[in-house]
Amino acid sequence: MKHKTNMIVVQCSQTSSQKKFTKEHISNMEDITIRQVQQQVDKWIKTYGVRYFSELTNMACLTEEVGELARVMARTYGEQSFKEGEKPNIGEEIADVLWVLICIANQTGIDITEEFKKTIEKKTKRDNLRHKNNEKLNG
Repeated sequence: MKHKTNMIVVQCSQTSSQKKFTKEHISNMEDITIRQVQQQVDKWIKTYGVRYFSELTNMACLTEEVGELARVMARTYGEQSFKEGEKPNIGEEIADVLWVLICIANQTGIDITEEFKKTIEKKTKRDNLRHKNNEKLNG
């Protein structure tokens, strides 16, 4: 799924065309796989975008989106309160983070499904007793 960086653009924030694409093409995605999500993002880019942003720009977009998620988390679970007009949209912010992560994976040729399988195996092998034996978690 590797793409040259001069092929396609993704926006850091949603536009009305993204919402239209969502309604028309994603309404039947109840049980979508990670690989299918990667394909859908790529399809959106090819349909509505010009090319992916550069990897460095997408990294900046990811940082922006994680910051927006952090703001909502701080206001929802921390001591901060929401400003007038703000709403607790944690799901939307998580989806925005995922969108940019998928863009980065797509443009760098990463199959997230395969990498996630490796991560589960690594964590299971490394941490299979670590958390069970952690007094801080079990005490």
